[in-house]
Amino acid sequence: MKQNVKQFRDEGYMIIESVIPQDMLVMLREECSYFLGYMDAEMDAAGKASIHLNHRGKRYFISNRYRLSQRMWRFLFSPMMARIAQSALGPDVYLFYEQWVIKGAEQGMHFGWHQDSGYVKFRDPNSTLRPYLTCWCTLDDVHEDNGTVYILPHSRGGTRDRIFDHEREAETKDLIGYRGDDPGIPVVTPAGSIAAFTSYNFHRSGANTTDRMRRVYLAQYSAEPMKTGDGELWGMAVPFVKDGQIVYDRQKDMEPAV
Repeated sequence: MKQNVKQFRDEGYMIIESVIPQDMLVMLREECSYFLGYMDAEMDAAGKASIHLNHRGKRYFISNRYRLSQRMWRFLFSPMMARIAQSALGPDVYLFYEQWVIKGAEQGMHFGWHQDSGYVKFRDPNSTLRPYLTCWCTLDDVHEDNGTVYILPHSRGGTRDRIFDHEREAETKDLIGYRGDDPGIPVVTPAGSIAAFTSYNFHRSGANTTDRMRRVYLAQYSAEPMKTGDGELWGMAVPFVKDGQIVYDRQKDMEPAV
């Protein structure tokens, strides 16, 4: 773990192989199937083949649904995720965002070069938000043929302390922030692994050309509540770790907003 943390400090990313327990991995796959069907039903009801960045049968980004599940919180707020998040962010951790990232068999679309913070800056150009942490959790073996993620280390992307301007790609609605020729480093790992990287690192993913889906669960954490320049809250700010201790309160989290 120490070597992983050093690489994270230097280059903004670390890869932890086969870390998700088998029972937790089975649960994540089951929940993924449910929410995939949920999104397809939403598209059917709207009479559309795509909603935002979701393209039916091709690519899905199904966001912030964990409160609809009776089980997802056990992964998101687990001691394992606390250790990973603290190693990157320090003693205080908040859940910022979570989503399923799924690529359909044989037609799973690519996703262009971007910084996660680029999406924040695109909507809030004056944003001064600190980098947050993305945990890219693999539910399947991932490799270059099924659309794995490619990461640009800070030293190759110039991203240690900079959010680049991003432009909207008309066809896919992706935001693109890098158009260089560096292919990046592919994440090739077994199911149950986690690629953790900062929201400043450029990353992309290829198309899925295999006959099976490629499923990933993405959990994002921050060291503080994320707010816009106007003081409005970005995403979520669910307390997870305070002064190195897990403080997540499931009952309080499920209380209706006032």
